[in-house]
Amino acid sequence: QVQLVESGGGLVQAGDSLRLSCSASGRTFSSSNVGWFRQPPGKEREFVAHVTWNGRYTAYADSVTGRFTISRDNAKNTVYLQMASLKPEDTGVYYCAAAGSGSDQRSYPYWGQGTQVTVSS
Repeated sequence: QVQLVESGGGLVQAGDSLRLSCSASGRTFSSSNVGWFRQPPGKEREFVAHVTWNGRYTAYADSVTGRFTISRDNAKNTVYLQMASLKPEDTGVYYCAAAGSGSDQRSYPYWGQGTQVTVSS
């Protein structure tokens, strides 16, 4: 069992940076792949980024490639999403999820409650 808590969201201006954290409890977190997903207002939840359990492989949605960086510190049971050059279209509720595969939301059994990111123009 893994419990996830996201933090770091907020209201920022276009061009700003923000770092989200996903803190986990549970013995299996350090051996779990982790993904970040987001749900823009009025839209379905979508894939943002993914990192393998050992941090060696990452993948990103085209819309965030070059601006967002996912990383993890297994000693702290935490996964980060560093977001730079934020755009208004990055607005949404950001969720982390664990123990899944890549960008497939349906494969992730564990989810956090989400953190709101709002980017003003």
